[in-house]
Amino acid sequence: MNWTDERVEKLKKLWSEGLSASQIAAQLGGVSRNAVIGKVHRLSLPGRAKAGGAATAARAPKRNTSAPRAPNYASRVATRTVTRQQGATMLKEEVEIDTVHEIEYRPATNVVVPISRRLGLTELTERTCKWPVGDPLKDDFHFCGNDSPDSSPYCTYHQRLAYQPVHERRRAAH
Repeated sequence: MNWTDERVEKLKKLWSEGLSASQIAAQLGGVSRNAVIGKVHRLSLPGRAKAGGAATAARAPKRNTSAPRAPNYASRVATRTVTRQQGATMLKEEVEIDTVHEIEYRPATNVVVPISRRLGLTELTERTCKWPVGDPLKDDFHFCGNDSPDSSPYCTYHQRLAYQPVHERRRAAH
């Protein structure tokens, strides 16, 4: 299908009337919605007019709907006015929502963090823990260096961090 001058003019007219690319493609016949979009882009036509009326400048600015957090991050209930449509009638109603959920933090018990031997890269062997500690670009970067069992690259403590059983990962995700 070729874009004749006549078809291009019809495209411009329909686009300025606010028809969608699909509607224009159906009226022109023999072209796809994407072909219409491509031609509109190549012609550098402005965004299509909105069918039905009100100019976008007349819209009210969007309000920030998220409530600010309380300083102590505790749960609190806020009342918000919500507008919804029921049939042809717009209804406003007050709705109470819980804005912040309080999460209780329970520190792990019986955790023993081993003291690092602070080994450099050249000091590591097959039987030392290769867990990196710190920022590699800083001078104080080092590896754990504690004894690692069998063929593992990590000590017992760092193995628990690196290799988590599948059922624990799934529980932590929920």
